[in-house]
Amino acid sequence: MWLTPQRVFYAGLLGATAQRNLGGHGLYVSPSGAPLRVRIGDGAWQQGELVVVPPQVPHQVATEQRTILNLLIESESVAPDGLPDFLRACGPVEAPAFAQRVRSVHGRLLAASGRESFAGFDFDALFFGRPLPARVLDARIRQVVERIVADPALPASAEDCAAAVNLSFSRFLHLFKQETGVPFRAFRAWKRARSLLRHVRQRTTLTDIALDTGYPDSTHFSHSIRQVYGLRPSDILAGSRRLALHQ
Repeated sequence: MWLTPQRVFYAGLLGATAQRNLGGHGLYVSPSGAPLRVRIGDGAWQQGELVVVPPQVPHQVATEQRTILNLLIESESVAPDGLPDFLRACGPVEAPAFAQRVRSVHGRLLAASGRESFAGFDFDALFFGRPLPARVLDARIRQVVERIVADPALPASAEDCAAAVNLSFSRFLHLFKQETGVPFRAFRAWKRARSLLRHVRQRTTLTDIALDTGYPDSTHFSHSIRQVYGLRPSDILAGSRRLALHQ
């Protein structure tokens, strides 16, 4: 797994076919080209070798191969109008050249995985051939976003954040969603759940990880993680024992 503040590339076990609800633009690619199956919300099952899911859209993904290639692009980091056309879709898309590119990049990263980091690689250039256009945020909202991204465990309430940037509570909530594309509460919950990815190789207790990532207790932690990833934290950690993590 290649993990940066604004991007994730994961190659590994898919896990249970349970509903997940991720906070970024998600792309699922079949490692072999065999069809993936996807269900958006309560809709019908569809299939394709490349699946795109927008931020905060509940979905299920299934594959007979058990493994998946998955890219995640943080919603606040990219301008929606500048995304490739296929990345603005929802569900299976026809972009065979891009799917093959992802598989080729995966092979290149596997060959380099003995290094301590992927510092010499540029994520967007590898996968998209160019930098994705950055989203320009209102300075006040950018301040809040940067604070949460830097430390998702901080107990930052919407009221506190609104006061910190001299906005009324209602104006702050409206402006935050307008600028980032997602509601404040969903954004904060996603960033906290996302921070679990930094801990998947740690040999520590679930309670310690829960507290380190800002959850009040292991019960709340487990419930929140299952809502986002469709898996229990213990299953995520168990499935990551052989995962190489590059940050």
